Amino acid sequence: MLSAGRLHQTESAMTSDELQQLLEPGVLEELRVHEHVDPAEFAMKHHGRAGFPVRAIAEQIACRKKARKKLPELSRRSLLYTTLSLEQASGERSARYKSDLEGMQGKTMLDMTGGLGIDALFFSRRFDKVIYVEQDPVLARIAGHNFNELGAGTIQVITGDSIAYLMACPDKSFDWIYVDPARRAAGKRLVNLQECEPDVVGLHDLFLRKSHNICIKASPAHEITVFRDMVPSLREVLVLSVDGECREILLFCRRHADVSVHQVTVRAVCLTENGASVISSCQENVTGKPMAENVGAYLYEPDPAIIKACLVPVLARIHGMHFFNSHVELLTSDKRVASFPGRRFRVCDTLPYKPRYFSRYLKNNGIGAASVHRRNFPLSPDEIRRRYRLKESRRRFLFFTRNRDAALICIVCERERVSGDPG
Repeated sequence: MLSAGRLHQTESAMTSDELQQLLEPGVLEELRVHEHVDPAEFAMKHHGRAGFPVRAIAEQIACRKKARKKLPELSRRSLLYTTLSLEQASGERSARYKSDLEGMQGKTMLDMTGGLGIDALFFSRRFDKVIYVEQDPVLARIAGHNFNELGAGTIQVITGDSIAYLMACPDKSFDWIYVDPARRAAGKRLVNLQECEPDVVGLHDLFLRKSHNICIKASPAHEITVFRDMVPSLREVLVLSVDGECREILLFCRRHADVSVHQVTVRAVCLTENGASVISSCQENVTGKPMAENVGAYLYEPDPAIIKACLVPVLARIHGMHFFNSHVELLTSDKRVASFPGRRFRVCDTLPYKPRYFSRYLKNNGIGAASVHRRNFPLSPDEIRRRYRLKESRRRFLFFTRNRDAALICIVCERERVSGDPG
């Protein structure tokens, strides 16, 4: 029997006894009082204190600091964490976006890989009942405490193996099954969907017997072009980024999908403080990459979710932009597009890259600092920085790449900032 829990993954720092001590009212109050102090100083100050979970409280202090950024609203309550479960948990914004997707609702959802329970919490706002399953008993108890603290009374916590639980359920038991396979084994990070636990590829038919709808969370490092062959019922791939960082790939599967005629839709969703930008493979009929003769007045770097979803050509058509190298996911235009989902730069110069000439160019223009980037270029950013003794800059950018004819060039830019820009 395959295990669908995360017992082998957890850092085994939190023990059942420590959790029991943490849940004592007086201890929780002391944690609240000290949650803004330095965790190392707290541990040193209280080292050797009998019957007091010093290590566990220090861990909670460190976790609460991280949670205030990752879970800004939820962390206002007296929640508990483990270091690894917080690291692996969905962020608040991505969890909320998933739960608000059209069709993501119903009577019953099964979360097969419960973890800290952030996804289950947000899904519970759209389903009459969410069944959360987690193999690690300490983590399951922590999640149960958090659900109670947040008033999430429609979540049922089950401690055990979720595959065994699923196999014992009648067919068509759930409106949705959500699974976030564990991507670590023996301290090694895994990417390939078939190597993760549970093996959603091998269990594909079992899932579809139990529910019409499956949502699988895959590694953001996974190559998306292979999913169609791995998951026959796949209907949609959603690549999600938050503040310019690709965070999740979601695979949506449907029972009775006619894969012989159905086209898999690919969407990129870019979440920023300004809201969500969505690019879909259905938006434009793209047959190639529109090419420019030269780099224009503006250089555009698409959001990582759009690049991962292979939707840069669609984005180019939407905004009337062009590629200047078919192997580089950078776009150019003479017009300024304020709503562009990604980073925008004003081009100051585009020059052929010749080492001696480039040194003189830097000296003549007083450039001693720049953020260095390379695309399809033989030297690494570190090599370039050392060679030309360049310090870091948050304003000036140098893109080392190739032009349409594959000749080496450097594009000298200044970064333009917009409201909600992550940096």
